[in-house]
Amino acid sequence: MQVTRIEDARLYEAPGHFAMTGLRLQDHEASDAESFWVGLSHFLPGGGADSSASNIEKVYVVLSGEVTVVTDDGETTLKAHDSCRLAPGERREIVNRTNQPASMLAIMPYPRTV
Repeated sequence: MQVTRIEDARLYEAPGHFAMTGLRLQDHEASDAESFWVGLSHFLPGGGADSSASNIEKVYVVLSGEVTVVTDDGETTLKAHDSCRLAPGERREIVNRTNQPASMLAIMPYPRTV
């Protein structure tokens, strides 16, 4: 078993994110995870991520607060313990529209290399 203590988690910069602090909980730097990584994102009020898509699926789990996830099909607000899956290629935007911070886990596979 490999444990990452929150006080030992490393900060990371996520391109296209704003008013957000990210911590890597499991990945090549924090553990021997080979097929996925887990990040903890803390979004300030008004914080979020620009609209973008990637070729990997993603799972988001809101731990506290609320975030709104906007896709080409519409938008939904996720509250504590809600989760969503985004398919490969699905465009998404994230925004914290509240006046309270929000925390969310991001779980995703490493991009495949061919």
